[in-house]
Amino acid sequence: MAQEFVKSKIQPGKVVVFIKPTCPFCRRTRELLSQLPFKQGSLEFVDITATGDDASEIQDYFQELTGARTVPRVFIGKDCIGGWTDLANMQQRGELLPRLKQIGALE
Repeated sequence: MAQEFVKSKIQPGKVVVFIKPTCPFCRRTRELLSQLPFKQGSLEFVDITATGDDASEIQDYFQELTGARTVPRVFIGKDCIGGWTDLANMQQRGELLPRLKQIGALE
């Protein structure tokens, strides 16, 4: 179930962030990405505690898929770039916007 759920969300041309609402790093990630000019439907935040699935099963699958089970898990297109620190570092290095443009997620 967890694997199917995660795979159904990850799509080319889209940024998907798996979060927990109580996580401060998830809130920072949401704040940073919400400031960018995404096309309608190109940015999705998925609360893994609201799926009906066991959140720990989803996080176990993140471990298998990405090498870490922490949230947020940020996927740009089909690629997991990591979590909050990785996203913030991409932004600081000037790599985030070009990457988002490359997948066609920005207006």
